[in-house]
Amino acid sequence: MSTRATGRIRRPRLPAVWRRPLTVTGLVFVLFWVVVALVVPILPLPDPLAQTSATLVAPGSGHLFGTDILGRDLFSRTLWGSRVSLPLAVILVAASLVIGSVLGAVAGYLGGVVDEVIMRFADLVFAFPTIILAMVVAAALGPSLTNAVIALAFITWPNYARVMRALVVGARGQEYVVAGRLLGSGPFTSLRRDVLPNVAAPMLVLAMLDFGSQILLLSGLSFLGLGAVPPAAEWGSMVGDGVQQFSSWWLATFPGLAILTVVMGFNFIGDALRDVLDPRTANAVQRVST
Repeated sequence: MSTRATGRIRRPRLPAVWRRPLTVTGLVFVLFWVVVALVVPILPLPDPLAQTSATLVAPGSGHLFGTDILGRDLFSRTLWGSRVSLPLAVILVAASLVIGSVLGAVAGYLGGVVDEVIMRFADLVFAFPTIILAMVVAAALGPSLTNAVIALAFITWPNYARVMRALVVGARGQEYVVAGRLLGSGPFTSLRRDVLPNVAAPMLVLAMLDFGSQILLLSGLSFLGLGAVPPAAEWGSMVGDGVQQFSSWWLATFPGLAILTVVMGFNFIGDALRDVLDPRTANAVQRVST
């Protein structure tokens, strides 16, 4: 029986994984902050750096999130903080992904001495606690958001290198890769054309899950005074200001909620991408949904 005969029109439906409450929540959180970061310059908000109000005013009709210790509007500063944290997280994840993927792919495909040198250096970075090593590198370079990004890129690329190496080692023995080499493809041509397209999906999932971690690390360095330099409106430094004025609860609460929602959003989306791109997980989700 045709669709016209039954009088019903079959509407396309999103895959079940994208209709889960957690996934929808993550998409809402991330889209909200992306839109805020794009439109905040044209919103009628007070200057986030202007000291035009009384200090430590509690949230109310005059100041939705209250004011900070210098009389700056906290609502404006929280929204403007999205233009700092989100772009820097994108740059950081992209840099770590490119550096780690290239080094991991070369190590996994060539093997031998090249593999040993690259992976032993990665193990050396892994030997230190992440935040401690980030603090050391950021302190050596000097407090600034640029130096914080460089420090975090230096300590996070081994995560991508190790995963990429494992994927390439598993793929380089596949028949389609061997066939390409027998047909005359050089090592780097085979790596670029045959191997990398088939290992890109797990790296995409890892990058999406890493967004939340990178925002937390960036905020942590700013919280410790090694990232954003005053008077920049950055969530981590704003939380740090709130800790110094613990009785004024709003100083740390609203920037902290911003960090929480962004991190949760990217983690939920990363979980959804993993379920979609991992065949075993995707089959399990499909069986549950049906």
